Amino acid sequence: MIIKGFKVKIHPNKEQQILMNKTFGCARFAYNWTLNKQLEAFKNGEKFISEGELRKQFTELKKDMKFKGEEWLYEIPNNATKQAIKDCFRAYKNFFNKKAKKPRFKSRKHSKLSLYNDTYKIKVFEDKVQLEVIGTMNLAEKNRIPKGKIYNPRISFDGINYWLSINVEIDENQINKNKTKPIGLDFGIKTLITCSNEMNFNRINTRKENKKLKRLQRKASRHYTKMYKNKTTEKSKNLLKLEKSILKQHQKITNMRLNNIHQATTKLIKLNPSHIVIEDLNTSNLIKNKHLSEKIADCSFYEIRRQLEYKCEWNNIKLIIANRWYPSSKVCSSCGNKKEKLSLSERTYKCECCNLKIDRDFNASINLMNLAM
Repeated sequence: MIIKGFKVKIHPNKEQQILMNKTFGCARFAYNWTLNKQLEAFKNGEKFISEGELRKQFTELKKDMKFKGEEWLYEIPNNATKQAIKDCFRAYKNFFNKKAKKPRFKSRKHSKLSLYNDTYKIKVFEDKVQLEVIGTMNLAEKNRIPKGKIYNPRISFDGINYWLSINVEIDENQINKNKTKPIGLDFGIKTLITCSNEMNFNRINTRKENKKLKRLQRKASRHYTKMYKNKTTEKSKNLLKLEKSILKQHQKITNMRLNNIHQATTKLIKLNPSHIVIEDLNTSNLIKNKHLSEKIADCSFYEIRRQLEYKCEWNNIKLIIANRWYPSSKVCSSCGNKKEKLSLSERTYKCECCNLKIDRDFNASINLMNLAM
């Protein structure tokens, strides 16, 4: 069995939106309360507080707050705060086991808004989803989520839209086992992906969208300057509209890049090769080049690798990551002769031994394919 993840936009009504926003806040409160308890215990030299003990203490806190007339923790699904405690406990434990960084308190302004729904209290239909306490709402896509055992359903809000993220167990027998020959992929700026089977994929150009984003940001900056001069923290309605437009523009640029990469990787996976060979690029160093940083950001090399990793796993395709120092561009794909020097301006590879003339990136993709052969 294979577990696949799905993310679908949902359409809650106004009452459901209010309830979900309350739940986001309560989940954040439970997470921060748990982290504070653990840090206080550590500071006082006490033992690590178990998850069960934390949940008991939180139940007592809820009862105490209800006695004082504060019943807001009872208005939301109980499992949302329970899971927030569990998430914080796991994060704090991983920190002590040196598996992760020290967990931080969640900010009201900057933290991701998400909540957990119990797997036994969620029902997914063709075009609807029923959540615990919150109720039934429409899905943006019909039949997007297949039938199967459900794991870890989460609801999130990105500032504009609400999303359902869910893992579903799928039968492994659906995978096509008739494999074709391996494919080597060479990543670049001029051509995003050059394939050894002569397929090419170009990067998306977001220059127009980035110009619009900069205009909106400059406009918002003038509003912030005005606020600073007037010594006020209250944002005008026009500024709030601008901030939403900036957020939408950021999302548009991200979605354009993701869509382009999804289309490319899906086409490659549908060929059903036995192996896919890619380069191990150090993108953090590449993006430091101020002349190429915007173009490299549009390429999203790490995102290509991430998508290929899980899509290959789903379809039983072996993904090979070539060594970072493997000279795929310098080696002749015909005779194996290696050039000592090859400048970036040389777009055509010319072999001194066999007189082969071939596109530099296509030559590199064939060399990468040969690694699998």
